[in-house]
Amino acid sequence: MTIKRYFETVLPLALALIMVDCTLPKKVKFKNPVDTSDKPIDYQTKKTYYFEALGVSVSNEFDGARLNGANQLNDSTITLYFAPENTPINKSPYYAFETWSELPRQVYFEFEYPEEFRHRYKPKKRTNGEWGIMDSVNVIKSGKGRMLRLMVNREPQLIAAQEINSSDDVKQWYLQHIVDSNDFVHLGSAGKSNLGRNIPVLDMYRGNPQGKPIVVLLTRQHPPEVTGFFAFQKFVETIVENSALSTKFLSKYRVLAFPNLNPDGVDLGHWRHNSNGVDLNRDWSKYRQAEVRNVASYIEKSSKRDKGKIILGLDFHSTYEDVFYTNKTREGTTMPHFIDDWFARLEKDIEDYKVNEKDSNSNKPVSKGWFLYGHGAVGITYEIGDSTPKERILEIGKASSLAMMELLLEK
Repeated sequence: MTIKRYFETVLPLALALIMVDCTLPKKVKFKNPVDTSDKPIDYQTKKTYYFEALGVSVSNEFDGARLNGANQLNDSTITLYFAPENTPINKSPYYAFETWSELPRQVYFEFEYPEEFRHRYKPKKRTNGEWGIMDSVNVIKSGKGRMLRLMVNREPQLIAAQEINSSDDVKQWYLQHIVDSNDFVHLGSAGKSNLGRNIPVLDMYRGNPQGKPIVVLLTRQHPPEVTGFFAFQKFVETIVENSALSTKFLSKYRVLAFPNLNPDGVDLGHWRHNSNGVDLNRDWSKYRQAEVRNVASYIEKSSKRDKGKIILGLDFHSTYEDVFYTNKTREGTTMPHFIDDWFARLEKDIEDYKVNEKDSNSNKPVSKGWFLYGHGAVGITYEIGDSTPKERILEIGKASSLAMMELLLEK
């Protein structure tokens, strides 16, 4: 290759790659790395299954659905098959389907999972736009998992492991309840998911963002974990409620809230992973996945550009019980006493509430470790139980938001 050709082709490409790499977030080392390179996934076949002898239809043709197959077992029973996007994966089978019939009738729906999986989530039903937990008398244990007894008719009923909050549902929530009429909430985008869906960010502050310490709120890394999303919603709604406390708080601090970090997984009805078959909450090290890479870049660019230190990161999830996963390391962080003070305040402010804390420094590349190792910030995984009542979730979400604002204003 001639020198002229080198300067015309190879050198510009190399410089471009260097410039791109400079925009990437800094890599963070963890004791136990996780391979987060792309994995193949099995897509659902989107279709409506019609059983002529019964006059019953079952469908997965909507965002957030999970149904991999359906067969008529006998004159009153339909077997529904649910499988994950890929394996290995957590043993937490997610399901979501819609059903209706030509004439009113009672139908049994038997759930079937791959052999290594067992039923986890209590079935929820949406009728006329309202969600409710199905009566336990209509949820029957079976050899394959669970069997639902359901009266079906022409009005479609949606059955799901957890309430469905698709990307469109999330968008409607933040537009109506967070962005609308709040000129201190700046709606932005952290970029696109692997399949090109938007990753929204709610950038909240009053006045100028320059120099304001930054609080980061994350949720929906794992698609079905909507009880954590409900706590996130109430937490954010409390921050923007225009009270004297929130006004004072947002005049001193800045909040970056990401209400849907895994929009592909959410809309595809995945059990846990993104559209590349990867657990996003294991990618906070080398950023192989677009979603984490874009969000981490957005946070760091905002911090650097506006000279605001990242002081706290809360990542909202769901599990079997209410629990806060914290890092053992406190000294030398942005707020060494915040966790103890925050938990004490919650136990004081919430009736009959006892904080369930499990502390350990993150060995795997999860977000709470990224906040600690990458930024010296307090990082907490904020988990809500699968079956925690909605009213209790909202109570905890509001109280924890108020306590956070009060404590940070005392600094």
